[in-house]
Amino acid sequence: MLHSNLIGNKIATARKKANLSQSELAQQIAISPQAVGKWERGESMPDITTLNNLAKIFGVDLNYFSENFSTTEINPKEKQPLENLGAEIKKRFDWNWDMSQGNWVDADFSGLKGLKDKFSSSNIKKCKFIKSDLSGLTLKGNRITDCDFSQSDIRNGKINTSEISKSTFKETSLIDAEVQQSEIKNCNFDKSNLSGAEFINSNFQKNSIESAVLKHTSFKNTGLSEITFGGNIEDCSFENCSFKGVKFENATILNTFFKHNRKFNKVELIDCKVDKLTFAFLKSNGAKLEGITIIE
Repeated sequence: MLHSNLIGNKIATARKKANLSQSELAQQIAISPQAVGKWERGESMPDITTLNNLAKIFGVDLNYFSENFSTTEINPKEKQPLENLGAEIKKRFDWNWDMSQGNWVDADFSGLKGLKDKFSSSNIKKCKFIKSDLSGLTLKGNRITDCDFSQSDIRNGKINTSEISKSTFKETSLIDAEVQQSEIKNCNFDKSNLSGAEFINSNFQKNSIESAVLKHTSFKNTGLSEITFGGNIEDCSFENCSFKGVKFENATILNTFFKHNRKFNKVELIDCKVDKLTFAFLKSNGAKLEGITIIE
């Protein structure tokens, strides 16, 4: 949790290390010196947007204001992003803010960890979560736009009744993640690990999944559109899905289940290799088989 006295002490410490008076700090963030004084005395507390601006002025990461991040652990003058801090600092840091029901814009949460179920019902835009440990994260009723989750760990995460668009998940672990009743569109999942991930009653549209790992990945009652599947697809399933503008190109598809899918005859299969079981499923689904080679 955030406490006004804790935040006030950290603001005062960082301000003094930056050789700024209360008036000089107030001028930089367009508030009154009296407001800065109230923060430092613990009488009031800045909102998250102002905290983010303060972090930029002091040359610290936003994590500096968290309860378990000691003011002695970094020097504000060094202006180091969190990912460049020592491994021991990141190991000791434990994020414990409840960030649900918020509006987050242009904030850098890179290196975040331990968020779990504290980010639901929020609007999140142009935020960075690069190299964050978000394993077990629950997103429910979220709207996420133009955010960067590259190289983060979201394994065992749950995304429910949310909308995610124009966001980056490159080299991100989504192992055993569960996506339900959500819309994911115009996102980049290149080189991400989707092993064991489940997409249920959702829409997955115009996303890039180049070199993504698809193993034990399942799509059920999901709309798939403008997607190109390639590489190795193993032990996956597509059931009761609709397909529009979907390609399987230069893919090796093994032990993969296709059943009761709609418009599957419009799916393009280009230079694909499949085993006999997968071929049987494709054939029974009405797939065009010209671009398939059966692996003996």
